[in-house]
Amino acid sequence: MEHITLLLAIVVVTALVFDFTNGFHDTANAMATTISTGALKPKTAVAMSAVLNLVGAFLSVEVAKTISGGIINEQGIRTEVIFAALVGAILWNLLTWLVGLPSSSSHALFGGLIGAAVASAGWSAVNGSTIVTKVLIPAVAAPLVAGLAAMAASRLTYKINANREAKATAKGYRAGQIASAGLVSLAHGTNDAQKTMGIITLALVTQGVVAPGANPPLWVIVSAGVAIALGTYLGGWRIIRTMGKGLTDLQPQQGFAAQTSAATVILASSHLGFSLSTTQSCSGAVMGAGLGRKGGVVRWSTATRMFVAWGLTLPAAGLVGAGAEFLTQQGTWGIVAVAILLVSGSAVIWALSRRKPVDHHNVTDDDLDGGSGTPGVVTTAIAAVTPPPPAGSVAAVADEDLKTTIPARVPTDPAAPPAPAAAV
Repeated sequence: MEHITLLLAIVVVTALVFDFTNGFHDTANAMATTISTGALKPKTAVAMSAVLNLVGAFLSVEVAKTISGGIINEQGIRTEVIFAALVGAILWNLLTWLVGLPSSSSHALFGGLIGAAVASAGWSAVNGSTIVTKVLIPAVAAPLVAGLAAMAASRLTYKINANREAKATAKGYRAGQIASAGLVSLAHGTNDAQKTMGIITLALVTQGVVAPGANPPLWVIVSAGVAIALGTYLGGWRIIRTMGKGLTDLQPQQGFAAQTSAATVILASSHLGFSLSTTQSCSGAVMGAGLGRKGGVVRWSTATRMFVAWGLTLPAAGLVGAGAEFLTQQGTWGIVAVAILLVSGSAVIWALSRRKPVDHHNVTDDDLDGGSGTPGVVTTAIAAVTPPPPAGSVAAVADEDLKTTIPARVPTDPAAPPAPAAAV
């Protein structure tokens, strides 16, 4: 019994560590555009996002119930399976953070959970219908819906303000960006914090602490909310830097439309219990807003590389989770080995990140790779698995523009004249 109690405590702590990584991994979803346009200072932006993530964690438990009682069959699932799943999700989150890749923390968790469950009990341990209806379909639909909504909102905004000076509207839309970014943060708390609540509740179910189908206990809700808020405040500056450059060129009007559309989709999905990826929703909204302005262009080469990365998340985390579960099946020494691998792997990734640190001081610097002027590791790595666009295509021209041009920052002084659009 002591061993089981200790294992359960380890799983709870590991789940909160994942929640922490989820927080700093996804800060860019809400704040990348706000920071890159100068609407908020970096530290102020992440502090506001952290508070609203915490508030959002208390607004609903529908997504948590989907995780704890829907994706895998609770009966026959050992606590070690959840531990292995979290290891796969954490390592993938840290690896993608190291290279500044805005991948889905949600899909990393799902991949780790599915891989570990299959390795433990076979494919019968996975509820295929729930995965299709509440994970895969939202993963495809949410970016499309958010993108179309953002495109329509952007066009409507420009039509309404067609006869007004850009200087007169820019200040108002920068304020609107702050409000919409706060809404995205609130929505993120209602969706992503609940995923950790669901995982902890599932672990409690496997130990008989709570009944199957029960809502998360209050202490689970509080701890998950605090963990994701702390991670958000840490910043995730590497991913903010990636999301703040290169996908499209947004003006404040478009940034407001993109963030509002993404927040609406995320909040609606949380209410319905759909466990979607906030990263994919926000990225879809940014691309839609980019197309909503006359003459606006989405750099499809960059977008395609992002899509490839999204597609790798589920299977990659699943493989790590399955491998970790294989080790835990060997007994106590296997569990200890998995814990050592998690700690040592995390330490190595952290040490590598210190070679070229990115923080609130240099997150908006006008370079791509620590002043070297060369493409970053993310561009190099993903480009290796992505076919180049045809010569002369829009994607090829846009990708070349990304390599040779650096956008200017929007001034924060309201009296200053409008600057060129910030790249997002």
